[in-house]
Amino acid sequence: MARSRLNLATAPWLRGLLASVALVAVVTAVIALLKPYVPALSLLVLYLVAVLPIAVVWGARLAAITSVVSVAVFAFLLPHEGSVLVADSRNVVALGVFLVTAVVVAELAARSRRAAVKSARLSTEQSALRRVATLVAESDAPTAVFEAVTREVGLLCGADLARMERYEADGTVIGVAAWSRVPVQLTVGTRFTLEGLSVASEVRQSSRPVRLDSFAGSTGEIAEEARALGIRSSVGCPIVVAGHVWGVIAASTKSVEPFAANTESQIASFTELVATAIENAEARTELRRLADEQAALRRVATLVARGGAPDLVFAAVAQELGRLTNAEITAIFRFESDGTATMMAGRGLLAEEMRVGQRQTLESPSAIGTVQATGEPARYDVDDTLRRRLPAFLRDWGVRSAVASPIIVERRCWGGISIASRRDPFPPATEQRMVEFTEIVATAIANAESRAELKASRARVVAAGDEMRRRLERDLHDGAQQRLVSLAIELRLARDEVPADLPMLRTGIGQAADDLIEVVDELREIARGIHPAVLAESGLGPALRTLARRSAVPVDLKVGTQSRYPPPLEVATYYVVSEALTNTAKHAGASRAEVTLEERAGTLWLRVRDDGAGGAAPDGGSGLVGLRDRVEALGGSIDVISPVGHGTAIDVSLPL
Repeated sequence: MARSRLNLATAPWLRGLLASVALVAVVTAVIALLKPYVPALSLLVLYLVAVLPIAVVWGARLAAITSVVSVAVFAFLLPHEGSVLVADSRNVVALGVFLVTAVVVAELAARSRRAAVKSARLSTEQSALRRVATLVAESDAPTAVFEAVTREVGLLCGADLARMERYEADGTVIGVAAWSRVPVQLTVGTRFTLEGLSVASEVRQSSRPVRLDSFAGSTGEIAEEARALGIRSSVGCPIVVAGHVWGVIAASTKSVEPFAANTESQIASFTELVATAIENAEARTELRRLADEQAALRRVATLVARGGAPDLVFAAVAQELGRLTNAEITAIFRFESDGTATMMAGRGLLAEEMRVGQRQTLESPSAIGTVQATGEPARYDVDDTLRRRLPAFLRDWGVRSAVASPIIVERRCWGGISIASRRDPFPPATEQRMVEFTEIVATAIANAESRAELKASRARVVAAGDEMRRRLERDLHDGAQQRLVSLAIELRLARDEVPADLPMLRTGIGQAADDLIEVVDELREIARGIHPAVLAESGLGPALRTLARRSAVPVDLKVGTQSRYPPPLEVATYYVVSEALTNTAKHAGASRAEVTLEERAGTLWLRVRDDGAGGAAPDGGSGLVGLRDRVEALGGSIDVISPVGHGTAIDVSLPL
């Protein structure tokens, strides 16, 4: 190796020396031809024609030697009127002046060449840096920057091959870009271990630029690849991102001639641009991730705010969280009091693997099982040792990483959300991202439970009111009403016992009996309004027909069901029809009304409409407000449609 380097070092000098001798010989021949016609010392300046090219191409040192050789040839080898030119002291001075002048001119020419070469190199380097910097500023894709930087480094360093590599968390390195001016090509996308000799391993250990002059006899995947490709030497510099060595750029050559001494500094200029591109890409990725996450949270929060059913919220959270975290499997579980868990929503699971509503025991070790046991977030990154201990279903799913977070509702662990990956481990911040979704789920559950409690409370109030109405109606019918009827009968009997000679008394008692019968009739009407007995005894059909017969407005009654329903539903339906027909008679100015009752898709559907003036306020009046409260307390809905001049329609839907 030392001998070959010596040969490389001496070869340019030998070529320069041969060129010098040739140029001196040519100039000497020209001078010999011109000597008879031109003074000898005047021709000495022609040797600058030989000195200057040597100075420009091979440097001042060889040019100085050329100057000395030129003077010697001119002074001693050319014939000068029968004597040697140096015999005259004046000629010696002239030769000395020429020699000094030639050396100075050679040095200036060499410096000018070096300056020009340096300027050209700097211009080339700055142009390359400018192109890459422009690409960094304009490009969203780091891959384009990686490829451009690798190409520019290879061209600038005069390399045969160049590659950019990224260090992985598992201790390997992967090529992300490559360039080549020769037919062979370095691999991209293939992972290599850092064992043995390589620029990547040396840079990883030292975090400094590294130069390797030979791979002969070295072990390791990268060294074997270098020998297979014929690489003789390589130079590499670290890419430092946020204070950590992210990767390395390496330039390689197949030539025995080593890289220039400033190669490391040239590459280092590009590593800073690569680091900037990576930081920009990571910043854009983070902003995009935050935007996507906030959009997903906003969609789910909107669904919760609109009172979406919990199962819809669960399904939406499973979809959004799985998409944001790139999880193949997402599941939401409710923890049961008996130690089991029920899956409330899932994504990425087949029905035979686990379905919504399925209850099972969460075996350990598993992330969701740990959450159930501790109430704290949990993570499992599966290695070969842990894989053997996993529950069978997790092994079958091929889970490589799992993260779970608890759902805390009113300071109790209601359940948990679990995500799983079959590829790589989740990033460290995954648990925190999940917390925001679990909080939304907890809010949805708390809202649903509050609504359920409110609904149950309203239903209990309605049921209690109905029961009180039934009891009051029964008490009036069986108590006061019967006693008043008995009293009327007794008065009639008493009237019959009054002597004929007391007509005034007889008439008065009879009038009192008649008034008492009217009171009984009025009381019977009041009792019927409190809670109609026909409704409890015969159901909705007969009760609604009674309302239709008593209505002041003709009613077309269409009852499409003969079934009996829970008392609260029948009572609510009865009172909606009663209130609607009363309003029609009092305010609508209608000529006819229509009542339709039927079952539709698991609901009891009712419509009461008229052909009156319309314009009724949907929530106006205590009657409609009371009806709305009663219907909604049963989980139903009521809609009032009343355009001016087109009548009024009341639609009611009650879940069966």
